[in-house]
Amino acid sequence: MAKNNEDSKPKSRPKRLLADKVYHTLFNRISNGDYSVHQRMPSELQLSDEFGVSRPVLRRALDKLRNEGLIYARQGAGNFVRTSPASPIGFARVETLSDIQRCYEFRLNIETCSAGLAAARRNTSILVEMEEVLEAMRNATDSLTHQEDNDFTFHIAIAKASNNHYYEAAMKALREHIDVGMRMHGKILLNAGGHALDDVFEEHEEIYGAIKDRNCKLAARLMRAHLEHSRDRLFGGGLINLVMGEP
Repeated sequence: MAKNNEDSKPKSRPKRLLADKVYHTLFNRISNGDYSVHQRMPSELQLSDEFGVSRPVLRRALDKLRNEGLIYARQGAGNFVRTSPASPIGFARVETLSDIQRCYEFRLNIETCSAGLAAARRNTSILVEMEEVLEAMRNATDSLTHQEDNDFTFHIAIAKASNNHYYEAAMKALREHIDVGMRMHGKILLNAGGHALDDVFEEHEEIYGAIKDRNCKLAARLMRAHLEHSRDRLFGGGLINLVMGEP
């Protein structure tokens, strides 16, 4: 009898690991707003097919979300999102060039790290997403235009590929702040001519290539260089002195 009990333990462990993986994926989707509050989630059949797990494994993950108060069930209607677990991130509005410089400083830290993680953790579907955005960016570059939406979407895709929802949440919270810098940077590129647009597109393409090749160090280095180039074009190489004065 004791032997049978021991034999049963390894069998339950893979189920727990699968359920935890499903739980964390659904948790991240709710955190990132992929499922909005009071939205009906995909059916159990759809989710079990998507994750390639049995219904009992899926229900274990859903039970955990339900116990944490993140979802609720309506009889005969399915599961619905009750609330988002992520606390909203708030940043003061961009009002000065110093704020834009500070935003670049913050991005240099989080995006360099997320690019390295993206190279280690990305999957095929997120690579396809990056390729689609790159194609849109290529078309914009060929037509001598700069589209901030596509640029931001590419950077968000990298945050997603890191498989760490904190990076994605921080980037989304910074959307308006990043847009200010991107719009100003875009005008500089357009005034500089087609070669400048080509250079920026190539920077994005090289970052994608490093992530695709799972070259973590190169992806991080290329992302840092890309952001530094963007910042330096905007500030003309002369950064604002942000040293705190004496009180």
